[in-house]
This record gives sequence, structure tokens and C-alpha cells, in this order.
Amino acid sequence: MLADHSVVVAGHICLDIIPDMGGRAQERFEAMFLPGRLIHVGPVTLATGGPVSNTGLALHKLGIRTQLMGKVGDDMFGQLICQLVAKYAPYLAEGMVVDSRVSSSYTLVISPPDVDRIFLHYPGANDTFSAADIRYDLLTTASLFHFGYPPLMRLMYEERGAQLVEVYQRARQTGVTTSLDMAVPDPAAPAGRADWPGIVRATLPYVDIFLPSIEEILYMIRRATFEELARDGMGDRFLAKVTPELLSDVGRELLDMGAKVVGLKLGARGFYVRTAGQADIQALGRARPSNADSWADQEWWAPCFKVNMVGAAGSGDSTIAGFLSGLLRGMTLPEALTAAVAVGACNVEAADTLSGVRSWDETMQRVAAGWERHELRLSAPGWEFDKQHQMWRGPAR
Repeated sequence: MLADHSVVVAGHICLDIIPDMGGRAQERFEAMFLPGRLIHVGPVTLATGGPVSNTGLALHKLGIRTQLMGKVGDDMFGQLICQLVAKYAPYLAEGMVVDSRVSSSYTLVISPPDVDRIFLHYPGANDTFSAADIRYDLLTTASLFHFGYPPLMRLMYEERGAQLVEVYQRARQTGVTTSLDMAVPDPAAPAGRADWPGIVRATLPYVDIFLPSIEEILYMIRRATFEELARDGMGDRFLAKVTPELLSDVGRELLDMGAKVVGLKLGARGFYVRTAGQADIQALGRARPSNADSWADQEWWAPCFKVNMVGAAGSGDSTIAGFLSGLLRGMTLPEALTAAVAVGACNVEAADTLSGVRSWDETMQRVAAGWERHELRLSAPGWEFDKQHQMWRGPAR
């Protein structure tokens, strides 16, 4: 079955510049980054970032046939991005668009152990990525099309997301299963002022699998709730306030907007998924699960596996890669959720976005050997802990 499946991953790509923060995690960031202060760090890691790289190359490492579609400039950063991608397999860089009129994107990633990341990001070529940059002919033979980070791509959110909607309308016409990931817009930038409720509503009727983080989707469609949860800070403080009731409510709203499978990334608190009915699951496109009953009308919250965390860069993208790999390999929904949090956990054992990701067989062997999970305590009506899958099952069934 797997041999018949392939994935196209398109959207945002950049060069990640990740200094080793070493043992500085105990210092408060407010004290570290004072004007005029010299901060000693360790060696730098240069890696590709963004979902084209993070999700696409993680899928490749997991044994899924993958084609990448990103956009870079004809400059040193662009050349380095293509070289880093080609190291995994030369054909992976063949789908990249190289435009001499623009500069390549880069991100300075401040990612010390046990502290949420800070990104200094230049969008560059990503801001010029349009619906015309997608090779739709390649989608006609692919099983799944995944696009990521439209909030970091100017043409994708301008004019109420007209380009993003066109991407998904044209992709859907090829019969491919469609998947979408998001990013938190910079509130002070034009992306932060875009009409995200309107963009989400216009796009989701053409999106089969929607995979934002809870922070991203609350910012977009429930700004007041986002601001309330963010009052005491982001990261773990924000996520600690997320309740099963809130997840169920948001999941239902996104299904009503048109998505068929909604996955909400929850950082250290795991991964939540809610799905539509059987008729919608059977209409997912070429990557639809053969066991539709195990995917329809479901609601699950999977806790994370325990690891020695080095850095969180790319963890959400790797979680998505694990989830999509589980779908393509014919897993049930709880099994795909386990694969998602397992791949995400492997990711955070390295500073960059991909070094920690292991092969599919090695990852599944680690799970089968009794890999321990973090404890997740829930107290909400209708939620029950499933001992077989070591995760919580919600009332939406």
C-alpha cells in the first residue's frame, strides 16, 4: 500500500541559523538580552527550516516518497538551502523555484534547552510565492499535498487569501488529499492585521486535513481567547490554560468550516485530533484511509513521549510528518496520533529541525519497546483514558 503513496510539500522554506545556547537556559531572557551585552554561545548549526524542509524532509526520512516545492533567491543562502536539501537526495531539490530577483529567507533561531524558541525571521523569497509556483501536474499522481506557513508568505494572505484559496481549489481538482499547516503571524506586521477569520473560512472548504497549533488558530479565529490565554505569557503558561472543552469547541468549529480532519498541536501537552463523519472521511482524496470507520467521528488527545530535550525547532512540523506518515501507512487514527507524537519527540532530541528524526522502523521500535509518556491529567465530561493507546478519547463519537 505504501509504495503507491507519495507526497508533495510546498510553501515556506528558509535557512535556519541556530547558535548553541549551551547551559544558558537557567538565565532569564530579559537579563540575557540587554542592550550592549556580549553573550557567549557555542557553535552554530546551519539547517533548512520551514515546512517544505521540516515536514518534507522528515517525511523523506520516514520512508515516504516526497517532492519539495519552495522558493529561494539566486544568492549564497539560496544555494546553501538547495545544497542542504540535496544532501538527503538530489531529486529533492529539483522542485525548488530559484528567482534571481529576490533574496532567500533566513531565520535566526534562539532555542535553548527547556525554553520556548524565539525567531528572528526574514521572509524574503517566500513573500513572492504565488499559486503559479505550484506544479499542479505533479499533484495528479501524488496521494497527498501539504502546504505550510501562509502567514509568513505575503501573497498568501493579501487580498483575503485569494492566492491561498486558488492553491487549494486547483489542488483539490487533481484528486489529491489536501493538508494545511499554519504559523503565528507577527502582530506588528501586515500578516498580523490580515483578515484571518475570512481567510480560514474561504480556504477550509478545500482543505481535507488542517494542522495548526492551538496558538495559531486561536490568534486567527478567536483573538479574544488568544489574548486572554496569552496574558501571563506564551509557551507552557499559555498551553496550561488550554482545556478539553476549548479544544472540542474549536475542533467542531473548524470541521463546520469545511475541514475533514483537524489536528491541533499543543507543544509539550501533546496533540489533539477531531474528525468529521464517515462520508467526509471517505471523500478525502487519494490518501483517504482504507479503514474509514477508525477515522470517522473521532476525538483524541495524545500526550508526548519523554525525552531529553535539546531544542524545539521544527517539532510541530515533525509531528505533522509522523501523523501524515501514519495515515499513508494505513494506520488507525490513534496509531497515527502515536506516530505523530513519537516523531515529534525524536525531533526535540537535536538542536536543528531534522537531525533527531529517525527512520520509521526505528521510531516504531522505540514505541513498541515501552517508551514512557508524560502524564496528562484531564477532568472533563465525556473524556476517558484509553489504556491500550495510552491517550485520552473525547466524547465526539
